Amino acid sequence: MGFADQRFNVNLSILFTELPLLERPAAAAAAGFTAVELWWPWVDSPTPEQSELDALRRAIEDAGVQLTGLNFYAGRLPGPDRGALSVPGEESERFRANIDVAAGFAAALGCTALNALYGNRVEGVDPAEQDALALENLTLAARAADRIGGVLLIEALNRPESPLYPLVSAPAAVAVVDQVNDATGLGNARFLMDLYHLSMNGEDLPSVIERFASKTGHVQIADNPGRGAPGTGSLPLEDLLDQLTKAGYDGWVGLEYKPGDRPSAEAFDWLSR
Repeated sequence: MGFADQRFNVNLSILFTELPLLERPAAAAAAGFTAVELWWPWVDSPTPEQSELDALRRAIEDAGVQLTGLNFYAGRLPGPDRGALSVPGEESERFRANIDVAAGFAAALGCTALNALYGNRVEGVDPAEQDALALENLTLAARAADRIGGVLLIEALNRPESPLYPLVSAPAAVAVVDQVNDATGLGNARFLMDLYHLSMNGEDLPSVIERFASKTGHVQIADNPGRGAPGTGSLPLEDLLDQLTKAGYDGWVGLEYKPGDRPSAEAFDWLSR
């Protein structure tokens, strides 16, 4: 077993960003990948013009790659926002406006995994109020995902880089997964296991895999420290992915790392090893 046994896709919101958005799917295909994923590409608009949606859809189709994961609108990523759905007022309204747009775009490309970032804590707002709003909006998102035969992913981030984000451990994120499934009865909320974020939180990654592989709907990787390619840090990513496979996970593994001071096309040499 090893890296060769995994199904990797490329996150086009962190890799190939030296290229315009519409050129990235073809660049991923030229690098040998058959699948890609994306954060919501229009950071200032949860509801972009249909022409913009159509142009990106055509770029993905023309490149011959599969879209396997898409974030709902989450504010400005990368950046300080870290989600919108639990933020009262305009941001949560923008998230709601995005739900059907994102689900429709995903469905048009056969994508069935939609990721919803929880949102930062807001000064002066009761956390319980934010949590209630989050559950309401996640329920709407889970139902939209279900309408396209998909799953809703809920992710833990890391406290050093996202100190206002409340889901900074695997148990915290999985607890929300369970709450959403209880609220909808659909069972289509799943844990997004990002091994980089969990390692930044100091979690015991083999234990996390043992406990939560059965509730995991997607996996993302980057090495630590540095959020670089596998082999640039100290995480035993090959061993961890082997453990996930043995635990029954057979889904996509998203490459969500920074290429460093080189073109993204040169950041995959670890695969040949």
